[in-house]
Amino acid sequence: MFRLSLSVLPLVLLAACGSERANISATGPAAATRFLTGEDDPGYTHVFSSRPFEFPEDHGSHPEYRSEWWYFTGNLSADNDRQFGFELTFFRFALSPQQPERISAWGTNQAWMAHLSLTDEQADRFVAAERLSREALGLAGNELDPFALRLEDWSVASDGPEFFPLELTAGADDGEISLTLTALKDPVSHGEDGFDRKGPEPGNASHYYSITRLQATGRIRVGQRESHVTGLAWMDREWGTSALGSDLAGWDWFSLQLSDGRDLMYYRLRTDQGRTSPFSGGSIVAADGRRTALGPGDVSLTILDYWQSAASGARYPVSWALTVPEEHLNIELRPLIPRQELDLTVRYWEGAVVATGIGESLGLGGRGYLELTGY
Repeated sequence: MFRLSLSVLPLVLLAACGSERANISATGPAAATRFLTGEDDPGYTHVFSSRPFEFPEDHGSHPEYRSEWWYFTGNLSADNDRQFGFELTFFRFALSPQQPERISAWGTNQAWMAHLSLTDEQADRFVAAERLSREALGLAGNELDPFALRLEDWSVASDGPEFFPLELTAGADDGEISLTLTALKDPVSHGEDGFDRKGPEPGNASHYYSITRLQATGRIRVGQRESHVTGLAWMDREWGTSALGSDLAGWDWFSLQLSDGRDLMYYRLRTDQGRTSPFSGGSIVAADGRRTALGPGDVSLTILDYWQSAASGARYPVSWALTVPEEHLNIELRPLIPRQELDLTVRYWEGAVVATGIGESLGLGGRGYLELTGY
């Protein structure tokens, strides 16, 4: 899928793990889509149809596919009502379909990247950091029994034999998190039983599921100030080999946890002409866990405000009106703070947002995350 492409672009900076280097450009607003619209090596496994998810196995990595990610985002509150947002993401990328025939302990065909971002509303501060490494010598990788993702000193690991609770640990000079996550809802499959199409060609698809409501407790540090926090988090899981059609310029991705117990995920794929791709889609998950599929005709989006980055010059639509008439949902989304651009090896905007109901949804509230690429 599209968010997955963020992982593969920086890998040209790594030393070659196999017999060839990845020929990938990481510049320009379209960099995040460029890789997934190229030719695919037939040695990788592709996504052509749905299949039942099997847990805990599918929480683990799928190295036969070109790439995948584990995506955690959340909104947190301290006792003094201080508001925070966080993102912690692990990406895996195969540089070749097979393990290289090398004697060296450094030899591997798998590379990893992780992103951490923290938002502090009161301090009007946003910090972001990344890690890059290869799946060799214990530097990065995934274990299943018990579950663990590791990239150097960053990790997501089960605290016991079951998948939950999960312990998230990551940090840099400007901030860090140490959180415990427990599931309030079961996993939900997107698309057609987890087969999520992104384009017209065979294989323009991924396997995609989410755990849309997680209880989060722990601590967060932004700058030198540390706070004990609680809140709600979200887990996104996706893997595949090819996803995007050649006519796509970027995407807008929304995840929302509403005060009435519903959760919403919707992605708008944008074409080169600025139109909404017919392969845009998402889900609404009811309080009891039941899912309703969303297509591009079910969701209306209107841009309310922009923020322009002084660092990159990119102009992002950070405030939106989102309407789902069949679900009697009409809300406005505003960023916790406008400046939530990750200007790392790959540049994109991803940040915490606040949802406020309007019209027939008056009194409804919520929080979530918004991702914007291709601007």
